[in-house]
Formats: sequence, structure tokens, C-alpha cells
Amino acid sequence: MTAEFTGWHVLAEFGGVDADLCNDVERLETALRESLVAAGVTICDVVHKQFEPHGVTVLALLSESHASIHTYPESGDIFVDVFTCGSAGSGADKAVEFLREALAPQHVELSTVRRGHSGQRIEEPVGPGLTRVWELSEVLVDTRTEYQHLVIGRTEQGISLFSDNDRQSTEFSQLTYHEAMVVPALVLAEKLDDVLIIGSGEGVASQLAIAAGATRVDHVDIDRTAVHLCAEHLPYGYTNAELNAAAAGEGPIQVFFADGWEFLADAAAAGNRYDVIVIDLPDERVEDAQHNRLYEADFLRRCRDVLAPGGVLTAQAGCATMWRNETLKRSWQRFHEQFGTVVHYGSDEHEWSFLFGLTDRIDDPVAGMVDRLTTLAYRPQTIDAPALRRGAVEPYALRVQR
Repeated sequence: MTAEFTGWHVLAEFGGVDADLCNDVERLETALRESLVAAGVTICDVVHKQFEPHGVTVLALLSESHASIHTYPESGDIFVDVFTCGSAGSGADKAVEFLREALAPQHVELSTVRRGHSGQRIEEPVGPGLTRVWELSEVLVDTRTEYQHLVIGRTEQGISLFSDNDRQSTEFSQLTYHEAMVVPALVLAEKLDDVLIIGSGEGVASQLAIAAGATRVDHVDIDRTAVHLCAEHLPYGYTNAELNAAAAGEGPIQVFFADGWEFLADAAAAGNRYDVIVIDLPDERVEDAQHNRLYEADFLRRCRDVLAPGGVLTAQAGCATMWRNETLKRSWQRFHEQFGTVVHYGSDEHEWSFLFGLTDRIDDPVAGMVDRLTTLAYRPQTIDAPALRRGAVEPYALRVQR
């Protein structure tokens, strides 16, 4: 073990577990063994203890460290402790997920901590074989929700939000990101009354839309826990009071904790139409992820079908850098398959690119966007007319692709 060792330590509380299962030492040991094997860690030995009148402890000694479960049949609770270090990587997380499937608890509380001398770091993947290291001086939140591993911590760029090790936003640069995503859509849309936002759990996009003159914002996010943690800990976006009011439907912003795919189907059936639709999700992943389907052509088609006449769909479409531009290339192709007009905007002060689609064909849409920028009720702090013109020039790789 080197001085720079790291490891993942997962503590979980499973509630509402079947009482008979909580007292069945053979089934519990089998579940722990199979979960560890499936997670790819190495079992050295397993011991167990059956307590009287009830309760079981199962302890596994691992090459990577240890794993244990302790049960309380009288209350249906199981406490889980898994630590893996070295090359096992995310083995602890995976083992707990497999154990969760095997024991079928009704509710789960998780805490994931990175241990070791470099335990206050996040390694963000930025391309094949490339990572960016974030130093966290304080971890405010480190938890696994039903949909993602969420971390909120203090960095040199202020309080920052991470999902599955990907930086989502920082106190320092979040406005540059959110304005790049929202402002071009606001000046491209024919009118600005009704706005739909899918993802973007911080709440900044909703606030920008209202500041620009929208009268109704429907904000849809599948991860209730993540949105509430953002409101509690981030110094930007919703406050707790604002989120609670929006979730209760009090005011122009209404938050729906729902699946975006299903929300669009319901909106179409109800005849709802939106002047602007914003899709703001974590980057499309090579591996399977629940949000990947929200990048596909079928989802874009669903969005297009609920746009009002002259409406605009905007999406975080990937990164323009050569080592991470596959998502952007795919998004570019999909947008051109669905929309008559497609506008690109890339901030020269942020690495992300955004695409804006209108159903109808418009000649020179950027000229109209520049004109409307001067009359927009919201005054952007990071975008002016030259930035809008420059950002609309697509990366060379996209122009060649067409």
C-alpha cells in the first residue's frame, strides 16, 4: 500500500427488510458472497455469528479490505459496511448495489466516502485516458441517490456540484454555463411565455427564464433528492423556500419530480405547448446510463412535438474539444434530422457547446438573435452581440461532418 492509497467506504442502512431474511444466516451469507463476487472484489474468508434471540452478523475479509452486514430482525433493518481500496475502484459501491437487489429493502440510506491521503479529490473523466483532478477542501454532501453519485463540496472555484465524478457546475463559472445554454434560446424563440426545463436541477435556468419575461416555467427533474440537496447547499439557483414553493405550484415556476420522457408524453396528450424547451443533463455516457435515452432522436422528436409555433429546443450537446466531441457530433446530426434550423453556441470561456433547434427554416437566424438581445428583459452578464456571433460559428469538425 503506497502513501497515496485511496479507497471507497460505503455505509448503508437498509430498512423494511423481511424479518425472516434478517435472521437467515445462510441466505445472508450467500447474498454477501454473491454481491462481492459480482462487484469484482476478492474474498479471502467469510465468518458469521447468529445471535440469540435474533440477529446476524456476516463479515467478509477481502484482499481489498472488508465487508460486513449486521441485522435487526425485530425492526427489519440491515446495516452494511463495505470498504475497498487500491485497484478495486468502485467495488464497494457496486457490492452494495448488488446487495440491495438481493435483500430488497423498502428504503435505503447511503453514505459514500473516499478514504486515503487523496481522499478529498474527485477525478473527473474528460476523455479516453484523461482525467481532471478537483481538490475539495470540504465535502458538504457525498451520497448515492436513486439515480447518481452526488457530491457537493468546496473547491478553489467555490461550492461545486459533481454527478458520478463529472463536474456539473461551480459557484465561479455557473452563470457562464447557464447563460450560454438559455440566453440564445430566449432571443431565438418567436415569443417567451411558456418554458419547459428538463434536468438542470440547480434551478438557475428556471430563474433566468422568469427574469427574461417567461410567465410559466415547468421544471422537470427525476432526482428529487439531488434537487433538494442543491437547494440546501448551493449558493446559486433555488433556495429551500423557493424550491418548496415551486414544488407546491405556488408561483410562475412549478417543479415536477418526474421522468422527462413520460412528462413529454403527458404534455403532448394534454395539448400543452412550450415556447422554449431546455434539456440540461449530464454528458451522454459510453456506458449505459438512465439519461442516455434523453439524448436520442426519439426524445428530440417528443420535444419538437410540444413546441409552440416559433418555439426553440435547446440542449447541452457535448464538448467541442477533439478528445471529447463524440457526443457533440451525434447531437449535431440528430438536431439536423429533426429541425429545419439549427444554431450552435459555444462559450469561449466554458468548454460546453449548446444546440438550438427550430422546426421551420430561417435564413440568418443569428442576425435576429443579435437584434433581440438588445431588447431582452434579462441583461446577460457573460454574453454580448460579438460573443453571440462568434459562438454561433460551429467547430470545424461539425462543419466537415455536414
